[in-house]
Amino acid sequence: MKLAVTIIQLLCGLFLIVIVLLQTGKHNGLSGAISGNSDTYTFKAKNNTLDAKLSRWTKWVALVFVLLTFALNLID
Repeated sequence: MKLAVTIIQLLCGLFLIVIVLLQTGKHNGLSGAISGNSDTYTFKAKNNTLDAKLSRWTKWVALVFVLLTFALNLID
């Protein structure tokens, strides 16, 4: 049982690393702060982009990783 949970946690950790590395940076630099591009069409439709999907996946996989860590501590 412990070996199976450890393997799942290892795969979850590797998947978490991959999806974090696939995301782009969230900063626009000084030009984005001055222009105030939060009212543009692309900003409003940002929840449909690949970055938004990767961000959601990151949150869920990180939650599963933490839960698996707690489960491994309880198994010991």
